[in-house]
Parts: sequence; C-alpha cells; structure tokens
Amino acid sequence: MRRITVAITGASGAIYALRTLRALLMREVAVDVVISEFGWMLLRDEAGFEGKQRDFGGFIRELYGVSVDNMALHPLKDLAATLASGSARSDGMVVVPCSMKTLASIAHGLSRNLIERAADVTLKEHRKLIIVPRETPMNLIQLRNMVSVAEAGAVVVPAMPAFYQKPETFDDLADFVVGRILSLLGIEHDLYPAWEG
Repeated sequence: MRRITVAITGASGAIYALRTLRALLMREVAVDVVISEFGWMLLRDEAGFEGKQRDFGGFIRELYGVSVDNMALHPLKDLAATLASGSARSDGMVVVPCSMKTLASIAHGLSRNLIERAADVTLKEHRKLIIVPRETPMNLIQLRNMVSVAEAGAVVVPAMPAFYQKPETFDDLADFVVGRILSLLGIEHDLYPAWEG
C-alpha cells in the first residue's frame, strides 16, 4: 500500500486539501495527516469543520462517503512521530495548501513542528515533496523561497486550475490541481481528461 503524508496549513484553499484527501483515500492510499494551527482555522472557516480535532476523520467520511480506515492524524507538535524519522516508510509528502510561512520554514530547514520536520525528512531522503502554494501576488522573498525548495528537490505546484476540461463546479477546479498532485506521485486517476490537442 502506498503511504503519503498530507500537511494542511493556513493558506486559503481548504478545498484543495480536502479533495486531495478524498482522492488518495478513494485509491486506498494510506494517508498520514498533519494540520497546522492555522490549518485548523482554515478548515473551520472555509469548510465548516466545527468538531474536535479527533473528529476530523468522521468529517471526511461524512463529507465524501469514503473510508478513513487508512488515514492517521498526527499532532503538529509531535516531533517523535514516525513522520519525523527518515527510517519510517513513506512514498512522499504534499503540503496543500502551503502558506508562505510554512514555505519559508521548509526553505530554511527550521523543523520546528511535525510539518516542517516531515518535509525536511522527505527532502533529505530524496522522496517526492510537493508544495502547493496558494498566494497572489507574490513578493521576491516568497519567490526565492520557492526557488530554494525547488533546488532542494521539491516540486512546486501552484494552485492554478486549468479550464480546457470545462469545469462546472468548484470541485472540478480543485480536482485539476489534485490530479496534477496525484500524477506527480505516480498515482493513476481520472480527475480530468488528458489534453489531446
């Protein structure tokens, strides 16, 4: 079974995180989830999650009708979690959406919490790290941080949906970005039609 870490931070774009979780769980991928303090606020404000953190799995199950048996939620401050060690098996990590604060921390290797440490481990182990920034416009510092993480081996996938697939809903728009994430992870999907010219 594939195992992917999904980190949710406080940049606007909860739909990208939730649709990513849905897509991975539907494909029976084991998912380790870490959510920042502002990520929880994002889920409340944009997705209507009002429960306690331990209820997040039930929220995903009710929202999308998917099994969450393969999903594990890890506390942000737990630097002793398996995700903090390069010896733990992982097939990659996605930070979606990625705040500019988290981007800066990853770019500078701060490892102050489990999201930052897991990203650092992903890079040092030469695993796939996908950063999904959701910010506009961007200043020079933010652009340089994106260059830094790309030079370190990450793939930067800005949350920029395409329109050739003629999206009809917000979910369609988000699923284009999610499909790009899954493709980069080597996971087959049918979230949007391939461009045929």
